[in-house]
Amino acid sequence: MSNIKPSLVKGTRDFSPQEMVKRNHIFDTIKTVFKKYGYAEIQTPTMENLSTLTGKYGDEGDKLIFKVLNSGDYLSKVKPELLATANSNAMISSISEKALRYDLTVPFARYVVMHQNDISLPFKRFQIQPVWRADRPQKGRYREFYQCDVDVVGSDSLLNEAEFVLIYQEALCNLGLKDFTIKLNNRKILSGIAEIIGKPELIIDMTVAIDKLDKIGLDGVSKELLERGFTEGDLEKLKPVILLQGSNEEKLESLRTVLADSPTGMNGIAEIETVFKYLKGLLQTTPELRPDLELDITLARGLNYYTGCIFEVKTNEAAMGSIGGGGRYDDLTGMFGLKNLTGVGISFGADRIYDVLLELNLFPESVAAGTKVLISNFDEAAELYALPIVQQLRNANIAAELYPTAAKLKKQMSYADDKNIPFVILIGSDELESGLLTLKDMHSGVQEKLSLAEIVEKIKD
Repeated sequence: MSNIKPSLVKGTRDFSPQEMVKRNHIFDTIKTVFKKYGYAEIQTPTMENLSTLTGKYGDEGDKLIFKVLNSGDYLSKVKPELLATANSNAMISSISEKALRYDLTVPFARYVVMHQNDISLPFKRFQIQPVWRADRPQKGRYREFYQCDVDVVGSDSLLNEAEFVLIYQEALCNLGLKDFTIKLNNRKILSGIAEIIGKPELIIDMTVAIDKLDKIGLDGVSKELLERGFTEGDLEKLKPVILLQGSNEEKLESLRTVLADSPTGMNGIAEIETVFKYLKGLLQTTPELRPDLELDITLARGLNYYTGCIFEVKTNEAAMGSIGGGGRYDDLTGMFGLKNLTGVGISFGADRIYDVLLELNLFPESVAAGTKVLISNFDEAAELYALPIVQQLRNANIAAELYPTAAKLKKQMSYADDKNIPFVILIGSDELESGLLTLKDMHSGVQEKLSLAEIVEKIKD
């Protein structure tokens, strides 16, 4: 049998021990904030029924779902006439009943419906798990990646939106980011703008175009709007909205004038004002948490999906797209027959946050800490002497290793260097006689003779 060269599936990655401690630092930091705000963790299976996922992401999304072939002779149940066509798409329902989850949102909706008699509303959950998409791999885009979602369903209170702003603020600050902007908009304001122009049916076309303002400028946006069915007269009404300037309060004041004849738009403005009011109350005793919050009318992420407030977070410290986003959605569970259950949720772009923290050197040194002390092993006598010592160190909550076989000092020191172990305990004939151990600081090179109790005191966190 020929040797097979090991390789990874395209669009997937291995994570080294050094990368894992950094990734877990991000997840643990975010989880701590989620829990602080009353959210509890759930997990859903890697696989869902294909019928659960199909039709939830649009035609393009359906093509990106990884299907799982049925076990056994999966072609045996395909009708001969269908088999003769060699059309795999037509056979899918016969050969595949399961699929890898595409996101965490649809499985969450399925979970809520299946467990509706076991959960208390409002239901506040967070979920950090991998998802899979049969996308074309490219830089920053993978076929397997983690999503980090937090949602509440069964509550229409805008207090949830205000608290999500603070969750973003607190979690990202705790990760060491100092300069980032939390952008906020409301679907109803965008609907109101389309209404006053008299083109409510073109709301998607309008927002897709104005969402590109920072990339193609006003002239580019105007050209695209004209191509999408808007008139010069429409553009004159739109320009003051697209180019909205000033503080959040000044923007709201301008919008009140523009949207005065749109009940939907005025409702959106009222919702934004309510979020600001809640934030003002929440921040009375914690002004240090005050976020850089910007009302951005051009923000239109997931417009088919969101029905109220929309969020997006961008870092100003590194060239990176959004590192988080989300919004309010009505009737999420309606796809599974449980109607009129409103919800709101946000997500953290963990992979992008990782890249930003790496670029800015924001991972604390303590995150990379693994083994704290290595005990040398020169011969059988030293090894037997070291066995209770290594266990006493562990009992003191100090990560400790005994080098597993007798070896030359140089080899053991290289091992400690490779693993970035800060301390080595040397046990030779002198140490066996005196009962004092030699502790070597690997960073400074300083060595000193100490008792085990003194070593514990010196190196414990």
